[in-house]
Amino acid sequence: MIKYIKTSIACVLASTLLFSCISDLDQTPIDPDSFTELDVFANPTEAKSALAKVYAAFALTGQKGPDGDPDISGIDEGSSQYTRMLHNFQELTTDHAVNGWGNPGLPDLHAMSWTSSNGFVEGMYYRLAQSVSFANSFIENAQVLAEDDEVKSFIAEARFLRAYAYYNLMDLFANVPLVTKIQTELPQQSNRKEIFAFIETELKEIEGLLKNSRANEYGRVDETAAQALLSRMYLNAEVFIGENRYSDCITYSNKVISSGYSIHMTDVNGNGTAYDDMFLADSDSNGAQNEFIFTISFDGIESQTWGGVTYLVHASIGGTMNPTHFGVNGGWAGLRTTKALVSKFEANATNGDGEPIAWADKRAMFHTDQQNYEITTIANTFEDGYAITKFKNVDKDGNAGSDPNGDQVDMDTPMIRLAEIYLNYAEAVVRGGTGGSIADATNYINILRTRGYGDSSGNITSGDVTLDFILDERSRELYWEGLRRTDLIRYDRFTTGDYLWPFKGDLPDGTAVSSHRNIYPIPANAILVNPNLTQNPQY
Repeated sequence: MIKYIKTSIACVLASTLLFSCISDLDQTPIDPDSFTELDVFANPTEAKSALAKVYAAFALTGQKGPDGDPDISGIDEGSSQYTRMLHNFQELTTDHAVNGWGNPGLPDLHAMSWTSSNGFVEGMYYRLAQSVSFANSFIENAQVLAEDDEVKSFIAEARFLRAYAYYNLMDLFANVPLVTKIQTELPQQSNRKEIFAFIETELKEIEGLLKNSRANEYGRVDETAAQALLSRMYLNAEVFIGENRYSDCITYSNKVISSGYSIHMTDVNGNGTAYDDMFLADSDSNGAQNEFIFTISFDGIESQTWGGVTYLVHASIGGTMNPTHFGVNGGWAGLRTTKALVSKFEANATNGDGEPIAWADKRAMFHTDQQNYEITTIANTFEDGYAITKFKNVDKDGNAGSDPNGDQVDMDTPMIRLAEIYLNYAEAVVRGGTGGSIADATNYINILRTRGYGDSSGNITSGDVTLDFILDERSRELYWEGLRRTDLIRYDRFTTGDYLWPFKGDLPDGTAVSSHRNIYPIPANAILVNPNLTQNPQY
């Protein structure tokens, strides 16, 4: 299995494209002890192991965790892990986060000055290309078992994961090759409309092939995941394809809301809040899992990486913060946030300078002790900007995660949770979509705010449900969960001067940047290898 996977990876990365190995490498090993795809797809049990690798491509970076035997050569293994890069691309480029490290290419993300040679741009493109390749390989090879009902659902899951990878590629890079099978020729470039249509068709087709809502194993997707991704995609359709699909967003949001998933409202142990539960080491079992529609799973022993939540927890700790409170052995003193995020929460206490230090809304998870509200400099100054305490490697009782060394983190990462769908519904209603009501939108928002406040004191009325309010509520509920850049682009506030935050465009007070930065460039190396690719405008 490992030899088969690594051969596939080597071919994908040698081409730096979305296509698979040449036939000369598709040979049966002479060594009778070798394990090939013929063995992997000999029966449904073995095929399930292969499916696990398609899932793992979003969590892990190689064959030996946390590093040392990478799937992708030429880029740093830890910093190129998918969810770590998603945070860089979707949060670090916005008002939600800054990182003081000087790694080549990293300061350019917050400064919004990246180029097609940026190593993080290259890494994200390759990582998503790898996920597409793994999925294509699984889907094609699993056809030998396609008459088996269980394998049919395996194939549908792989198709979802491929669609999810393509959603990311469409969102981030816009115009990429659309490859759905193993092929030897250099692929042609597709545009956003073609990719959007492919994802839409795939998700609708597999909706009835995936297992029923909540009927699959934890960590694997079901029909609700396809519906939720459609909800997200339809909300952004005007950006992606120039079409109003808000009524479709409401339709699919309603499907998700009426599924077997539920908002996690009750903190059963009384330690912290129900909102906290979703970002702890036992989020797979403390009740939060009932809200998780699609997760990327991590384990401090079995699935180690320097990306994932290991990165989010360690990199967020510095200054006077106590690492043991977060269940780890130390902090990396990198990530903080800007006052633009902090100010989204209504403060109920301030310091002598009038700066917020306490909030009734418990979703405001900030460390303020000896941290500066204002950011004077980003580089090497952890104390500039409040720190985020949202992610912890401890369980409900405060016990540290499974790694006895305190390096690796157990918390699973929710990529889609029900709270997002509540907010999708509300925004689609306000934007004029049919099939919903402002009364339901208000109720859904109040459910989230009741959880945040612990009571109804933060509840709103239907007159408060405006587009501006919803955008701010998405910040309060979903910050650092990989959605902010896409949200700001949908509101036309990512690159424009309509909304500024500290050091946007690399200026202390922020400045507008060119609108071409609403999408990232195709990596220069990918274009070098494939003459069929054309660079995105102005890169």
